[in-house]
Amino acid sequence: MRANRRIFPGTIAVLAGLLVGFGPGREALAADPEYDVVIRNGTIVDGSGNPWYLGDVAIKGDRIAQVARKVVGSGKREIDAKGLVVTPGFIDIHSHSDDLLLEDGNAQSKIRQGVTLEVLGEGESAGPCAEPRSSGSDSKTHKWPTLSAYFDAVEKSGISVNIVSYVGLDTIWHAVMGDSFARPTDAQFDAMKALIDQAMRDGAFGLSSQLAMPPGSLATTDDIVRLCEVVAKHKGLYSAHTRNEGADVLKSVREMIDIATRANVPVDIIHIKIADQSNWGKMPEIVRLVDEARARGINVQTNVYPYTRGNNNLASIIPPWAHEGGTPAMLERLADPKLRDRLKHDIREGIPGWYNHYTAIGGDWKRMLVNGKGPYEGQTMDKVIAAKSAGREGVDPLGILFEVLIEQKGSVPTIYEHHTEKDMNLALLQPWCSVGSDGLAHATEGPLRRGNPHPRSFGTFPRVLGVYVRERNLLRLEDAVRKMTSLNAAKLGLTDRGSLAAGRFADVVIFDPKTIIDRSTYSDPFHYAEGIVHVLVNGTSVIDNGKHTGARPGRAIRRATPAQP
Repeated sequence: MRANRRIFPGTIAVLAGLLVGFGPGREALAADPEYDVVIRNGTIVDGSGNPWYLGDVAIKGDRIAQVARKVVGSGKREIDAKGLVVTPGFIDIHSHSDDLLLEDGNAQSKIRQGVTLEVLGEGESAGPCAEPRSSGSDSKTHKWPTLSAYFDAVEKSGISVNIVSYVGLDTIWHAVMGDSFARPTDAQFDAMKALIDQAMRDGAFGLSSQLAMPPGSLATTDDIVRLCEVVAKHKGLYSAHTRNEGADVLKSVREMIDIATRANVPVDIIHIKIADQSNWGKMPEIVRLVDEARARGINVQTNVYPYTRGNNNLASIIPPWAHEGGTPAMLERLADPKLRDRLKHDIREGIPGWYNHYTAIGGDWKRMLVNGKGPYEGQTMDKVIAAKSAGREGVDPLGILFEVLIEQKGSVPTIYEHHTEKDMNLALLQPWCSVGSDGLAHATEGPLRRGNPHPRSFGTFPRVLGVYVRERNLLRLEDAVRKMTSLNAAKLGLTDRGSLAAGRFADVVIFDPKTIIDRSTYSDPFHYAEGIVHVLVNGTSVIDNGKHTGARPGRAIRRATPAQP
C-alpha cells in the first residue's frame, strides 16, 4: 500500500500532463491561442429572431469562427460579456453619411450606436456625375464620375464602418437632364439606363429615389418602371422615398406596389409614415396594402425611424414649379414681386399631388425647428418670423419665409413635427418593417459638430432597444435586433453579414440591456448614446469599453452583379 501511495502521485502528474498537452513538442501548441477574440458568457441574440441563449463567440481574422454555448480554445483577447447582450452589428438601411465619412471616417455618432454598416445614396448618390465638384472648406470632392471612384476614395481615406450604396435617381436624372424640367427623350432615357447599368456593375445595391421633390418628382410611374427594369436585371433593390406622405399617402404606397409588380423588383419604402395631420390614424390601411401585396407574391417592405419628427428643408415648402432651373432660378422667383401671390396661394391651398410640409402641419410655424448651421440654428420658425417682423406692420409670415430662404441662399434644413407615435409604432411592429436612421455620422467634437442635427443621427438604434424594448415592451429584444440586422441584410441581399454565425464577417455589438438608451434631443442633439460597450467591425475593435479606438477597418462593399450576356 505504501509503494502504491508513492507511485500514485507521479502517475497522476504524468496523466495530467498528457491531458493538458504537456509533452514533448506540445507546450508551444498549448500556449498559442486558437482565436483572435473570444467573447464569453454573453446573452447571444443572433439576429434571426430566435430566442436568446447564453454562449460564446469566437473570431479569427475578420470572420466569426464559432458561436456556441461554450467555445473550447482561447483567444488572444478574451472579452467577458456576462450580463451583456451580444448581437450582429446594426445595419443602417437609410443613411446620409456619404460626404461626412470623407471628413471624418471615425463615424462617431453611428459606430457609438452599434452601427457597423451604413447604406448610402438615397435619391442623390456620390456618383455618377459628369462634372465632379467640391463643397465646403475641407475641399473634399463630394461628386465622382462613378460610384466605384467614390468607393475607392472612401477606402483610401479610411472608415470605421462598412458602407454600401444605391445609385440615386436624382443623380442619374440630373446627369442627363441638368436642371431642366422637360420630359426626357427616348435617347435621354437610354442614357439614364446606361448610367444605372454602370453603377450596378460598379457595385450599387439598387436604385433609390426621393420622389417628393424635383428632380425625382419629375419621374412618372412609367419612368421609374423603365429604370427599375435595369435594376431587376442585376437582381437589385428599389429603395423609395414615396411621392407623398400626406394627403395622397395611400396612393403613393399603391404606386410603390405597382412599380414592384411591373418591374419585378423588390421595393423598400423609406421611413414609412403619415406626415399630414388630416390623415393621422390611417397606418392600418397602409399595413393592409402591404400585406395584401405580399400575399400576392409582391416583395414590398418598409423601414422606419423611431421618432415622430422628420427632417427636410424650408425650400420644400416652395412649390415644385418654382424649383425649375435649380436653386438660382428658385431664388429669383422668390424675389420677384409679380410671383409672390402665386407662390403664397400654392403654398396655402396646395397643388394636387404635391406633398407640402406647410399644410401637412396646419401652417403651424412652432412645429418647424431650424437645424441647419446658420443664424437661426435651434430656433422654431415662429420665433424667427416674430424677430424678423418686429417693427413691421402687416408682414406676411410667408414673406418672411421667402426672405430667410433668399438670405440663406435657398437652403435651411428644418425638423418638422408631423407624424404620430401611434402610427409609427404600428409600422414598427410589422414583420416586414426594419429600422433605419435617415441620419448622418456626426460627432460631438470637431468639424462634424455643426448645425442642430436630428437626434436620430445619434440615437436611433439605442432608442429602439432602450425605449421600445425595455421601457415600453412594444418589441421583444430578439425581434428588435432582427429588424436592425438580418432583416436589413436580407433586403440588400447580403448573405455574409447581419447574423452571428460561423463564416460570417465579424461585425459584432456588445451592449448593456439595462442602460442602453439615446441621449440626443431635438434641442440638444450632441450626445452619444449610452450602453454600447464594444463594437467590432470585420473582427477589429472600434468601440472598446465605450471608447473609440481610432481603428478604421470598414470597407466599401460592392455588390456582386450577375454576369450579363
